[in-house]
Amino acid sequence: MKKLRSIDSNSIKQLIAGDETAFTLVYTLYSEKVYRLAYRFLKDQEQSEEIVQETFITLWLNKEKLQPEGDMWLYLYVISKRLSINALKLIYRSTDQLRILIQNTVKEDNTTEEDVIAHDLEVFTQKIITKLPPQQQLVFKLSRINGLSHKEIAEELNISPNTVKNHMVQALKTLKAHLNSADLIFFMAILFHH
Repeated sequence: MKKLRSIDSNSIKQLIAGDETAFTLVYTLYSEKVYRLAYRFLKDQEQSEEIVQETFITLWLNKEKLQPEGDMWLYLYVISKRLSINALKLIYRSTDQLRILIQNTVKEDNTTEEDVIAHDLEVFTQKIITKLPPQQQLVFKLSRINGLSHKEIAEELNISPNTVKNHMVQALKTLKAHLNSADLIFFMAILFHH
């Protein structure tokens, strides 16, 4: 029996209908290719694994938009390439992230609990961020997306660094609460994470 190398329209139809077995099949067939693509851009194992998770979360959340006769690899390729390029842009835009990326290659990761929470929430940020109060949303975006320091945000918004910190703490609490009741797909992605 030859090894399955691609997915057929029947399996795509099952995936569209929410069949987790079909999703697992797609993951099994394509996760390694998605990882290799991400790694070509990011040259970082952990970030590449994050891209794999984000790609398959995106696939699950948008499964109804799939075409049964479509090319599954092309769809995953487009998603993972876009996510990889966005991650790369963030790294180059933020001197802090660039410094962390360099440090990660020479020492063990010793992130704080808050950093771990923020890291886990990266895949949910875009979906949940719109639920934050406007000022919190702005502070969070300036920090996590634009890579500004608390001091820079305070100067830009004409508020105190302490207010910026409070907004970030509240935003992270809200995001953590959403993570605790997160979609099944997130937990599936964690289970399949190698």
